[in-house]
Amino acid sequence: MTTNNSPAVHSAAAAPGTQPATGSWRFFVYSAIGIFAFFVPFTVGETNSILLDHLVKWISALLGSATPWVVYAILVAGTVYPFVTGRFRKSPARLAFALLGVAGLVVATMLMFNFGPALVFEDRIGPFLYNKLVIPVGLLVPVGAIFLAFLVSFGLMEFVGVLVQKFMRPVFHTPGRSAIDAVASFVGSYSLGLLVTDRTYKSGGYTAREAAIIAAGFSTASATFMVVIARTLDLMPIWGPYFFTTLIVCFLVSAIIVRIPPLSRIPDDPYPGVELQAEEVVSSNRIQAAWREATKTLNSCPPLWRVLWENLRDGFQMTMQILPGIMSVGFLGLVLAYYTPLFKILGFVFWPVTHLLGLPEPQLAQEALAIGLSELFLPATLVADSGSEMLRFLIAVVSVSQVFFFSSMVPAVLATEIPLKIWHMVVIWFLRVVLSLVLAFPFALVFTS
Repeated sequence: MTTNNSPAVHSAAAAPGTQPATGSWRFFVYSAIGIFAFFVPFTVGETNSILLDHLVKWISALLGSATPWVVYAILVAGTVYPFVTGRFRKSPARLAFALLGVAGLVVATMLMFNFGPALVFEDRIGPFLYNKLVIPVGLLVPVGAIFLAFLVSFGLMEFVGVLVQKFMRPVFHTPGRSAIDAVASFVGSYSLGLLVTDRTYKSGGYTAREAAIIAAGFSTASATFMVVIARTLDLMPIWGPYFFTTLIVCFLVSAIIVRIPPLSRIPDDPYPGVELQAEEVVSSNRIQAAWREATKTLNSCPPLWRVLWENLRDGFQMTMQILPGIMSVGFLGLVLAYYTPLFKILGFVFWPVTHLLGLPEPQLAQEALAIGLSELFLPATLVADSGSEMLRFLIAVVSVSQVFFFSSMVPAVLATEIPLKIWHMVVIWFLRVVLSLVLAFPFALVFTS
């Protein structure tokens, strides 16, 4: 097994002739489909969004009243899955989330069959969790997994990787191909980005540390969800500054945390039993070298039907493992947020930075920062009525840049083979919140009143 991931320096000009790709048209046609699905917004009716989002809404409309039941069936399968496969035995954390999944299924069953305590049926708790998180994720991940096949399986990932290699490796300590992961998360969904990362790691494209860096640095909330946050916080009049501030802050924070523990101490080894496919460092003729790497992928790529089937299968498996965690941990987080002082108390860990920066309504800011650990959207709901545009802007940026939250992201990572432990994610969450707040502050001074 190869364990040395030091890239070999390679000059494209000196390389032997590139083996012609079998069906090179696939690179252009299938990659174009993937790019269009994820990155090209267009209007259908009154909605301007990407193809993936339109398809999910169309499927939901087609299923109609059956949509919640289809997702419920996936949730049931996901709850049973760890016990049938024995995954719950792998670690105490997996056992804990398997048991939490059972609790999540109980809550979902109450919602679907209309029985149980009134707490479950409060609009801001049970219905919010199921309708705003569980159902969208349940539809998005399997559909998105199909289109990810076009984006990452026919050479585009390798082609782009060579082009941006000189930037990604020194800044983020990851291969150039990880740029696709970053964009897939930001435009599509963190769950889809994790799917790309997990598949690439298990196939030898990333080391353990690289996979962890990508998951902890690039798996942010999607641009679509940022619109939801901006609308909630009345930031649409400054949508452009908010979007680009969030993008800049996310990647600046990622560039910092890769250089400090816990990420810097994760072993730089390939997935067990898999040979590392290290990227070559290109010194000249970058376009030619990029095409050569794409050609290698095309020549070894299975038929389209098989690629689509494998991605759809993996997408369903990830969905099954994510939904119980969202339902259980999300429900617990919302109850704690609305009915206990827990997050007010936890918020005191941010007291030094909120007072050092002189934030308006510092106590509210502290609670909003802390509550983000349970659910991504809760900070926005907490400060929505604040009269300070600066505070709303900062919370909107940080809630995206924080990356980790227990209602969905943490169980999603644990559903993969990416080597991040729960304590890793909590520490990284804290570091990202503090750094994001500090880095976003100058932008808030410029763009808000």
